[in-house]
Amino acid sequence: MAAAVLLALPLAGVPPFGGGPAPQARTPATPADPLVWARTLKPPIVTRAQWGADPALLDQKPHYADEVRAVVIHHTSHPNGYDCADSPALVREIYEAHAVNEAWGDIGYNFLVDTCGTIFEGRLGGTDRAVIGAHTVGLNTGTTGIAAIGTFTAGTPVPEPMLRSIEKLIAWKLGLAQTAPAARTHLLSRNSDSRFDKNTTVTMPTVFGHIDAYETNCPGDALMRLLPALREGAAHLQGEAKVLAHEKDRQTRRQADGAPGGPAARPAPSGTG
Repeated sequence: MAAAVLLALPLAGVPPFGGGPAPQARTPATPADPLVWARTLKPPIVTRAQWGADPALLDQKPHYADEVRAVVIHHTSHPNGYDCADSPALVREIYEAHAVNEAWGDIGYNFLVDTCGTIFEGRLGGTDRAVIGAHTVGLNTGTTGIAAIGTFTAGTPVPEPMLRSIEKLIAWKLGLAQTAPAARTHLLSRNSDSRFDKNTTVTMPTVFGHIDAYETNCPGDALMRLLPALREGAAHLQGEAKVLAHEKDRQTRRQADGAPGGPAARPAPSGTG
């Protein structure tokens, strides 16, 4: 499957991602490795092996896009109020429903998050990679699907731990593509069963709800209402990570140049009497 042609565009009133004044000599605005800050954002994730994915149900090899340029938010429509100790069983239930009942060969979502904020690996292929899922008809390529385990219709409280973990996932996955959560992107629709004709290039927010691309109520009004806050929270996390990585890079360069306290600096000679 060919990768989508994607382009990140800033939202109105939002400065371009990575924008700002040119850095001074020997003080780069970003680390030597531009992905250092993004990698530090990776949250703890329960692996497929840890939640008990049955390999006998798997009937789909991983497919990949060039990179993840947008995040799609979902809910699973499960009853709320479950015990988080039962979350692995719920993920296994979803896995079987998608892989076998829907004949998708694997779980459709890339990640799932329970009400306690625990993050579960979804579709096989590597959490760090741009795995093409089966969560948003027409726009699976170049996106990652994050499913909140539960039902979040209008008026339903969304637990804070769940929201914070979704923010972390957004910040990390978009950060790996150097993309801002409050930007817009071009995606190529690959199926006319979506809201967009096949082979149509559409402009979408880099964080959007399933309902924005398909005739559905997912992820529910409660989660849709919180998308602006999720974008803002994820952007804040990205900003913090870049500042910390920038400072660490400056310290490393200062030490390499023999600045005081660096490995090349020599201690003052002690007196001999």
